Amino acid sequence: MSFALASFPTFTAGMVLSMSLIMAIGPQNAHVLRMGLQRQHVGLTVVVCMLSDMVLIGIGVLGLSQLGGLSDKLMGALVGAGALFLTVYGWKAFHRFLHPQVLNLDPATAEATSPPTTSRRQAVLAALAFSWLNPHAWLDTAVLIGTASLAYGASANVFGMGAATGSVVWFAALGLAAFWLGRRLNSLHLWRALDGAVALMMWGTAAFLLKSLF
Repeated sequence: MSFALASFPTFTAGMVLSMSLIMAIGPQNAHVLRMGLQRQHVGLTVVVCMLSDMVLIGIGVLGLSQLGGLSDKLMGALVGAGALFLTVYGWKAFHRFLHPQVLNLDPATAEATSPPTTSRRQAVLAALAFSWLNPHAWLDTAVLIGTASLAYGASANVFGMGAATGSVVWFAALGLAAFWLGRRLNSLHLWRALDGAVALMMWGTAAFLLKSLF
């Protein structure tokens, strides 16, 4: 019980970082939203995105945690680079907060009366493509989360489990929200609040990473 309580802050930190990175709307999230709004294979799409993110997070945490023991300089460089990326990402989210825009989820079929039908195979392949062929997904999960885990030393695996949990929670919530709320989800006020929260969480995590260097 005492170990679980001691690990809770690290687990929570991983979860918060993961969600703050994923919440920044990109191709992967836009695809989940699109499938949810069209009500086509939402659950299947969400599961594929969840599993893909969990594997990418594992690659980052387990791989980069091995590098942490090579030298203090290497660890400092990686943590510093991660803090820089988070600061830049936070600024981008803050810029979207100042200049909010709703998503154009499907411009190719904006004038169509109904969306094209997607098969299960097409849904899986599309979700895999948005997860594995998207450089931002690799940067967010394998690189940034893996780098951030270095600051937690022996507890890096707990941090990684928290990050994976954050991914599961986010994609499940996003898929359900898109399915049940429909186009009311795609509102200016919602995206502005979301981007504001993302900016604060990213900057807060960047500050923690920089603090760990001293």
